[in-house]
Amino acid sequence: RTMKNGKQPEKGSSRILSLTVLFIALCGFSFYLGGMFCSERDKIEAKDVTSTSTKVVASPKEPTVSPLQIKSVSFPECGSELQDYTPCTDPKRWKRYGVHRLSFLERHCPPVHEKSECLIPPPDGYKPPIRWPKSRDQCWYKNVPYDWINKQKSNQHWLKKEGDKFHFPGGGTMFPRGVSHYVDQMQDLIPEMKDGTVRTAIDTGCGVASWGGDLLDRGILTISLAPRDNHEAQVQFALERGIPAILGIISTQRLPFPSNSFDMAHCSRCLIPWTEFGGIYLLEVHRIVRPGGFWVLSGPPVNYKRRWRGWNTTMEDQKSDYDKLQSLLTSMCFKKYAQKDDIAVWQKLSDKSCYDKIAKNMEAYPPKCDDSIEPDSAWYTPLRPCVLAPTLKVKKSGLGSIPKWPERLNVAPERISDVHGGSASGLKHDDGKWKNRVKHYKKVLPALGTDKIRNVLDMNTVYGGFAAALVQDPVWVMNVVSSYSANTLPVVFDRGLIGTYHDWCEAFSTYPRTYDLLHLDSLFTLESQRYGFDFSSLRFRCEMKYVLLEMDRILRPGGYVIMRESSYFMDALTTLGKGMRWSCRREETEYAVESEKILNSEGSHISSAAGYIASPATDPSSTSGLCCLKTKAPSILRVVPLLTPPSFSYKDVFNSARLKLICP
Repeated sequence: RTMKNGKQPEKGSSRILSLTVLFIALCGFSFYLGGMFCSERDKIEAKDVTSTSTKVVASPKEPTVSPLQIKSVSFPECGSELQDYTPCTDPKRWKRYGVHRLSFLERHCPPVHEKSECLIPPPDGYKPPIRWPKSRDQCWYKNVPYDWINKQKSNQHWLKKEGDKFHFPGGGTMFPRGVSHYVDQMQDLIPEMKDGTVRTAIDTGCGVASWGGDLLDRGILTISLAPRDNHEAQVQFALERGIPAILGIISTQRLPFPSNSFDMAHCSRCLIPWTEFGGIYLLEVHRIVRPGGFWVLSGPPVNYKRRWRGWNTTMEDQKSDYDKLQSLLTSMCFKKYAQKDDIAVWQKLSDKSCYDKIAKNMEAYPPKCDDSIEPDSAWYTPLRPCVLAPTLKVKKSGLGSIPKWPERLNVAPERISDVHGGSASGLKHDDGKWKNRVKHYKKVLPALGTDKIRNVLDMNTVYGGFAAALVQDPVWVMNVVSSYSANTLPVVFDRGLIGTYHDWCEAFSTYPRTYDLLHLDSLFTLESQRYGFDFSSLRFRCEMKYVLLEMDRILRPGGYVIMRESSYFMDALTTLGKGMRWSCRREETEYAVESEKILNSEGSHISSAAGYIASPATDPSSTSGLCCLKTKAPSILRVVPLLTPPSFSYKDVFNSARLKLICP
């Protein structure tokens, strides 16, 4: 072959071409081998330890790795001024932050050198909370001793102090005839609230959560959201009543929920300026409501023609606000669904043509979000002034497309395929595993499944299997997905459960003494994976003591903790437990193997917690359990270790999210 100039090609060019082809071939082969290895590793990780834990296999020689050790420590009790301390929403630190859009009410966590290392005391006269369902209507005054909200809102029947109790008559600013009558009116406008179509809801500016409390009897699970503001302890009242709630505000950052999660969002005169700042707060509502879902507004400017005189404004101003609101909602692909008296309802469209119209109009406001905007990024993520168009997969998770409750709990959602290794069979396997574990939990923790436990926090969930196994019990579960782990929270919501993103190196968005049961599954094990397998120099992003101190802060006196963790961490957890006046008693696991024994001990401090802590294991591949009881009287701690099969190496235990601790 000759070139155009008639010269023969140089030999060097042919050699370079040959080397290039060889290099590409080697890269492709390497990629193929890597894919095979990863595929096999995923298959191994998908195996549940419970299916192999009873097999006896010859143990290969593994290097001995000593359990993690920390110095003994004793945590003092905090001063009474910290009895309602919320570290990341602390009013004492508000002046450090800006007032623009009330951003000072958002999460602003203290640096390490400002963190408190003490045990939060309860208020004087604190009593064990009234049990569910009576707690929905009353709570002890001394447990939430706030008079401001009582004086300001008693005329609206939010609550009323009688003797040593607060009573909740179910009133509200926009439902003077009671919350049940108000919800009855809403159901007439939204029939989907009656047949299981609507299952999850969020109430922004929730007051004392009477709306969410009423919906529980109607099969709708609501997260009541409010900031720590001058209404004083709205969220604390909600949780004291046994109603799901979390501290939060729509300000400059996204709410800690994935996109297209809630079936309904609600605002009853919540005083959020929906039409200001270009409607950016409405855009956040649009993000978290699933296609076909509803946004309900009662209060200004709805029904302005009849109500404007009581709102200290003019009819013209209210009409202008209403027209602006309607225009913004239409531009975001909401359509007016229904309205009667003070209640107006809009529905989020899933129709592709509406979003295509926004994309084609270069001057449209708000514009359509481009592909660089991650819809589910919601941990310290700024609000985005654009409309998120639902993808085809999200549309299949829209209201009307997913099964109705309770069928949706056991059907694998479309979005499970977005999780690496996620599948319908994996979800079914996970549910089966948790049913067996919860069955055993109830044997060693008889309070579980009774009215002694109402508010439950699953600190490190995957698909919400623990919550699903408790769905018939008188509890509700807040499912937490780590902001650093795989994004499985959309699956949790699609199943009809509720949850939030969180990083346990920071304080949780709640008040002290708000949960009856904390459940933790391999949190420290998974955290250690980020740093490889050199355990002699193992480091974490934060110290373990701060995680346990936070658990002690949010756990009620008389509450329980179940921790599932590798035995590598058990010495450290035991040391920290002693420092917080925890005591323990060991129990056998559901497998009743010879290596599982019982250990009894006691503690007697009101702020102490007790739980299941395993004794140190010499086999580094073993896993153990820690279950805690925080009591006013002398505490009891039950502990159960479970050894993984000898065929699994220490590296396997820390490398596989499936090889987790089994703790009753």
